[in-house]
Amino acid sequence: MYKLVILIEPSDAWQEAEERWPEFLDLAESMPGLLRESTSHVENFLSGATPYFKMHELFFDNRRAAELALSSPQGRQAGMILQQITGGQVTLFFADHKEDDMANIRKYKPAKEQG
Repeated sequence: MYKLVILIEPSDAWQEAEERWPEFLDLAESMPGLLRESTSHVENFLSGATPYFKMHELFFDNRRAAELALSSPQGRQAGMILQQITGGQVTLFFADHKEDDMANIRKYKPAKEQG
């Protein structure tokens, strides 16, 4: 699985921009190839140079699907709105996403480590 990660920095104007967040979501959710999405509100920033207060992730089958989605009319429009509402205070990156559940993880741990 492949994902686009969007990290949004705090802004004094974010309350106003929050009104346009549903507009961004509507376009992002209509991108071709989107499998799922998630939004996280950062509650406590532990370290790093730039604090972020929101993280949004868009999941695709692979990088090609993600690139096609972003270059679609919906993807381009969503990107424009994202830039407008964040004032450019946003970081975007692609990530090759691997995920495992605890049942599978435990299958490969020695019995004494499983506690």
